[in-house]
Amino acid sequence: MPWLYLIVGGLFEVGFTTSLRFVDGFRNVPWTIAFLVSVAISMALLELASRSIAMGTAYAVWGGIGAVGTVLVGLAWFGEPSSLIRILLILVIVAAIAGLRLAG
Repeated sequence: MPWLYLIVGGLFEVGFTTSLRFVDGFRNVPWTIAFLVSVAISMALLELASRSIAMGTAYAVWGGIGAVGTVLVGLAWFGEPSSLIRILLILVIVAAIAGLRLAG
C-alpha cells in the first residue's frame, strides 16, 4: 500500500505543478484552490508512504513521478518541445524509479 500512496502522491504532484501554470500570482481562485488541494494531498501521501519506504527513496520516486508526469503534460497539452535527448532522459528517470522500487 505505501507504494500506491507514493504513486498517487506523485500524480498529485503533476496536478499541483500543472495548476501552478494557471494561478496567475494566486489571483485565479479556482486554479489556486486546485493547486493548494493538490499540494496538500500530494504531501500527505508522501508522508504516509515514507512511514514504510525509506525517505530518500520515497522522495526520489515521488519527485521522479512528478517530473516525468509534468514533462508529459507539457508535451501533450502545452506544446513544449520534444527532442530525442529529452525523451531519452525522461526514460532514464523512469528506469531510475523502477530501479529504486526493485532495490527495495
